[in-house]
Amino acid sequence: RHILVRHEQGAAHAAEGYAMATGRVGVCMATSGPGATNLVTGIADAYLDSVPMVAITGQVASTAVGTDAFQEADIRGITMPITKHSFLVTRAQDIPSAIKEAFHIAGTGRPGPVLVDITKDALVSSAPFEWPHELDLPGYRPTITPHAKQIREAAKMIKAASRPTLYVGGGIVKSEAYEELAELVKITQIPLVTTLMARGAFPDSDPLHMGMPGMHGHVSAVGALQRSDLLITLGARFDDRVTGKLDTFAPGAQVIHADIDPAEIGKNRSVDVPIVGDLKLTIAALNEVLRGEDLGDYSAWRAYLTNLKTKYAADPQPTKGDMLSPEYVIKRIGEMSGPDAYYAVGVGQHQMWAAHLLPFEKPGRWMNSGGAGTMGYCVPAAMGAKVGKPGELVWGIDGDGCFQMTNQELVTCALNDIPIKIAVINNESLG
Repeated sequence: RHILVRHEQGAAHAAEGYAMATGRVGVCMATSGPGATNLVTGIADAYLDSVPMVAITGQVASTAVGTDAFQEADIRGITMPITKHSFLVTRAQDIPSAIKEAFHIAGTGRPGPVLVDITKDALVSSAPFEWPHELDLPGYRPTITPHAKQIREAAKMIKAASRPTLYVGGGIVKSEAYEELAELVKITQIPLVTTLMARGAFPDSDPLHMGMPGMHGHVSAVGALQRSDLLITLGARFDDRVTGKLDTFAPGAQVIHADIDPAEIGKNRSVDVPIVGDLKLTIAALNEVLRGEDLGDYSAWRAYLTNLKTKYAADPQPTKGDMLSPEYVIKRIGEMSGPDAYYAVGVGQHQMWAAHLLPFEKPGRWMNSGGAGTMGYCVPAAMGAKVGKPGELVWGIDGDGCFQMTNQELVTCALNDIPIKIAVINNESLG
């Protein structure tokens, strides 16, 4: 089904929303030159948040490449730092293999955006259709299965710790390792925090969930990381919004870091036990080793964090002065729509309020621009999510600044029968 958006940035964010809601690879297409460059923001957004996406762009004829022809842009060069891989296709017969490889690369390992740039002569000519059965990608071999020795070392560390914390990032969502995480918490009774990208991966209502860490996070979650003696880091990347100054972050903690992307391990924080692999398999292996073992007594640690959680719980009041409180509005939307609804948010104050106050009880229902912080994300992402989940309720919670950047996609929604709901939290400033 082809959906014609009103702006290419909307196409990219809609592909992201579709991918985040369904777990499948999202697709967007644009013409050469400015059409392709208008996708760049969405591609960068998908790259930072590990969203599987294939962007297909037109290009001038192969004989004109490099001549500054009309509407020529070196979109592969422009997007080189923000794609997992890119292709330039100059022959019609090469299109099927490029598309198959693009989908494979985008959706496996650490997911991300892949660009397929196709020249005009390849698009207008014809060739016999041959869909390749095998992929020949010798340079692309993501490590999926974790090393057993590292799993044993991690288990040993967990048993020796007295104030351990599970630091859970967006990688949990990408690997859909929700059941494995729930079992790990059940076995160990270790408190956990979920980053902005992992909200909903573990129910907020669980007493061991300390909330979202970082500069806009819950006091209990920040305390859990800062006072911990062991961070069990699962699919998180020690982002600056979480850590602040790295030399003052969790100063007394040893670190276990599990991630499918080896480049993330040790990038920002030195690691005591690195584990490269898919989190679903990694946590399952860890559960196997820890099940039935004698673990430490973490009751004092849990009591300390629970006290922080209770003491500093958010309690938004319905009004501020004579104005309706935006936090209360967001909380009521969540209460009335429930944890089954899908929520896409823009970027800014309303995003942080939503991250605190929506009902995060079920995984995969939360869509936001975390790494890039892209204003204009909400409306098209909600649109893409609704296309991917047509029978579900989809809310967009946006700010007045963000809303004005891509609100033309409401036309796309109206013309294509995509019924989303948008709440504009209007503070009359770019908050």
